[in-house]
Amino acid sequence: MKLVLSKPWTRSPARLANDAQTLANLVLASVLLVVCMEWIARGTLHDVGSFLLSPARPGLTTVVAVIIGLMALDAVFGRHYQSLLVAVPLLILPAFISSQKQLYLSDPLYPSDLLFGRQILQLLPAMLKAQPVTALALAAALSLAAFAIVMLWRLSRHAMPAMSFKARMWRLALAVPLFVSFGSMMEYSSYSWIRDRLSIIPMMWDQKENYRHNGFLMAFAFNIPMAKVTAPYGYGEATIADIASDSSAFAVNHSRRPDVIMIMSESLWDPTRLENVTFSKDPMPRIRAMQSGHVFSPEFGGMTANVEFEALTGFSNAFLPYGSIPYQQYVRRPVPSLATFFRSEGYSAVAVHPFQEWFWNRREVYKHFGFEEFRSEETLPPMEKRGAFASDAALTNEIIQTVDAAEKPQFLFAVTLQGHGPYEANRYAEKAVSVSGDFSDNARDALATYAQGVSEADDSFAKLIAWAKGRERETVIVLFGDHLPPLGQAFVESGYMPGMVATRRAPLATMKTEHETPLVVWSSKAGLQNRIGTISPSLLPYHILKTAGFDDPFYTGVLGEVHASYSVIDRHMLMQRNGSGVPDWSIAPATLPSALSEYRQLQFDMMFGDQFGKERFFPGFNWIHETTPSS
Repeated sequence: MKLVLSKPWTRSPARLANDAQTLANLVLASVLLVVCMEWIARGTLHDVGSFLLSPARPGLTTVVAVIIGLMALDAVFGRHYQSLLVAVPLLILPAFISSQKQLYLSDPLYPSDLLFGRQILQLLPAMLKAQPVTALALAAALSLAAFAIVMLWRLSRHAMPAMSFKARMWRLALAVPLFVSFGSMMEYSSYSWIRDRLSIIPMMWDQKENYRHNGFLMAFAFNIPMAKVTAPYGYGEATIADIASDSSAFAVNHSRRPDVIMIMSESLWDPTRLENVTFSKDPMPRIRAMQSGHVFSPEFGGMTANVEFEALTGFSNAFLPYGSIPYQQYVRRPVPSLATFFRSEGYSAVAVHPFQEWFWNRREVYKHFGFEEFRSEETLPPMEKRGAFASDAALTNEIIQTVDAAEKPQFLFAVTLQGHGPYEANRYAEKAVSVSGDFSDNARDALATYAQGVSEADDSFAKLIAWAKGRERETVIVLFGDHLPPLGQAFVESGYMPGMVATRRAPLATMKTEHETPLVVWSSKAGLQNRIGTISPSLLPYHILKTAGFDDPFYTGVLGEVHASYSVIDRHMLMQRNGSGVPDWSIAPATLPSALSEYRQLQFDMMFGDQFGKERFFPGFNWIHETTPSS
């Protein structure tokens, strides 16, 4: 009897040709899929060719990764080409969403945006109402696409050739290790031999260039590890101990303990800054007359929570991963804020926002910030609406009633809602402000609706000031806009900006044009603080405490040192006190000036570290949160 140890490899030419054809089809499908994905994400085919053929090989690497992914999915499903029915929508839809996000908010799609899905669904009715024809077309297209995918999937079970068990295992055995090796490339903060050999450079300091150079899929993958914030160089107990603190800030504060009302006004901006536009009347005469300066918003057209994070904590988004949302990703334990400071001084701390409490995770964030109470849509009395949102006038009445009823000095932080886009033409039945200029009808209607909202915000501000002037207790009122409004084509047609959204990296003058919002800091006793200039939201606590007559080791001490040299700390631009800009400063964080380095160290220490500095720099926080919070 003959013992056969192994069977000879007998692969017929026909089967080899069939396998080669299958692989060729997968390669072709992958190339076409990557081209379509990049075309949609970029909005143009202009540089897709150079992306695919670049000597630095992100394009080729992306194609290979897609081929491997299709092979693995085919092996899982058990049929050739069935993977395309899953891969095409999974890659094309995010690319489309990224293109739309860039169109309206100037940033591409990040992994952290997946946390924003519920917010989008909540605002969807207002967005659809503003553009009903587009909404119907999009709904029809999505329904048709979903129907087509279901029908193709059913047909594929019969039309697409089945794989043998051996062929499936062979493909999985090849794909899984390769995917693991690709995964090792995605940790951008660590050296990768494979990434180095492929000449792929994660450009995390400039996400627009990151997505252009590395392509949508790879840049998106590079951003997945952003949930983990790396400690700054040298972080440790000794480093925090070496940071000098202002001993005078520990003395008993002799402030008059005024009530402090801080209002972040949704999309508040001065529309008269538009060129080639005429308004029938000034939309914001009272705000302009009392303007202390400007806030340099780190955002444009949205992402309100990131501006709010800076304004309440005194911490900077510039020290966090690009595209991150601190409210949803990082605030997972008690964090010092103006609320904890004022509470330690005997104040009550209340937050008010006439929308749902889960939005931007505010309910949990405000607890971690030390607010005693959050009055949201769920707990506020029914409020008059202007369009789909609660009016500024109704919110102002609520603020007045809340502060008048307080038994202790009060710190009240309010976020308005009326100014939220989109700015549909029929939001207001009557408009006190009309607009003229060389505009398309849609741009003129949006601008007129926006200007009417600003005018009503100005009326509410005037009412608040008049009320404060008549009070016996000193009242400090701080008003600022969170970002420029998403006016879209009105910016382009007026010549204010070359595109519908702000540029993230530009000369300082351009960035100020596209990021400055009005700021008022006023005291009913001391008057207007009118020489603040342009500042980041993170420096607002410094000016608020100084106006209210307080000193603090961090909010007036550390932030005071930063403010002495810099007025804007943006991830792409520093603005020095003399008005000059320092672009791309964050690319080399190891060479930061000492004031900024200490600022960054303390921010990391309190948000992610062991809170070595809480007793020396945040005595109010330490008093309210005596136990060490869990990480």
